[in-house]
Amino acid sequence: MSDSFQEVTSVSWFGRIKRAVGGVIFGLLLIVLMVIGLFWNEGRAVQTARSLAEGAGAVVSVGADSVDAANDGKLVHLSGPATADSGLSDPDFGIAAQGLRLSRDVEMYQWKEESKSETTKKLGGGEETVTTYSYSKVWNDSQIDSSGFKKPDGHQNPPMAIHGRTFQIPEGKLGAFTLDTPVLDRIEGDKDYSLSPDRSAAIKAAYTGAKPLSIVDGKIYLGADTTTPALGDYRIGYELAPLGVVSIVARQAGSRFEPYQTVAGDQLLMVDTGTVPADKMFAEAVSANTLITWLLRAAGLLLLTIGFALFLAPIGVILDVIPFLGSMARMGTGIIAFFLAILVGTTTIAIAWFWYRPVLAAGILAAGVIAAAAVYYLGRSRKAAASAVAPSTGT
Repeated sequence: MSDSFQEVTSVSWFGRIKRAVGGVIFGLLLIVLMVIGLFWNEGRAVQTARSLAEGAGAVVSVGADSVDAANDGKLVHLSGPATADSGLSDPDFGIAAQGLRLSRDVEMYQWKEESKSETTKKLGGGEETVTTYSYSKVWNDSQIDSSGFKKPDGHQNPPMAIHGRTFQIPEGKLGAFTLDTPVLDRIEGDKDYSLSPDRSAAIKAAYTGAKPLSIVDGKIYLGADTTTPALGDYRIGYELAPLGVVSIVARQAGSRFEPYQTVAGDQLLMVDTGTVPADKMFAEAVSANTLITWLLRAAGLLLLTIGFALFLAPIGVILDVIPFLGSMARMGTGIIAFFLAILVGTTTIAIAWFWYRPVLAAGILAAGVIAAAAVYYLGRSRKAAASAVAPSTGT
């Protein structure tokens, strides 16, 4: 027997119209915000592109073996092995490791609520919704608030007493240079850190909780039965950012690194794992900027479509007096909303291009006008030539 139940709710035609009118206001607000957001995104993309171009032209490659005071304040690039004077440890479980960062990931076995709704339009414009709520136990890395469940009785989750934590070295070294937190935070490459069963005794000695502890598949398991988890059991794993070669592009400040302020507006502080040349780091940053720009454009157009759909929604609701007419109207307003979003979105992007990149935009416009004129005159010349060779008719 499944752990679920159903709830049936109804909304009258007038109630739906009132709700749709509220949606119109939200839709208009969403449209305005997305127009502003699309315009801002083009400015952000241009500023970042100019900052990266400025940085690529100013960066100086230096060695990590010594600190040259002549490079103070300059944008420098260097590569070398990152080292640490101290180790990493999680005192709660007696875990010790050598690396840059140790991350503790915690999951608790708990109740989760899921809902699925089916809505039916009624003759006269009303609407009936049948919502099915189902409950299952899952591993989750954060506390699920069971007090907000539709049916909390019998599905209460215990408080999550153990949480994820990150343990990072306060400082590292790269040759003669010091690596501070802003640089260390940007070093990626975290890998799973598996715990061997022979560490079980040391972990149990450090653990002060009451739950039975065991090592399963390289992770700590807190609970009586590892094969059949109970509510409130924990599964704890680790990730480690190991010591290794890193590459940095940043402003040299003595033996430390700071973000480099560009004239274009952005601050540059880039960190990559491995030996990566400066030109490749900048090329990757340019590619990332392009990707982010297109993702934000797509998100803006999608939200514009939703905004226009909300603005036009009352039409479908009014015609839902006869459900078939309402469905047809919604199909039509959906298409209209999509085309309005494309029109408004692309127009906003075009205006932003003229605002932020006037020279480039004017060049593209001029090229387009020239190409259109060339096609037009080529068509006219071909038509005139065809008329000249056409045989004349007479009596």
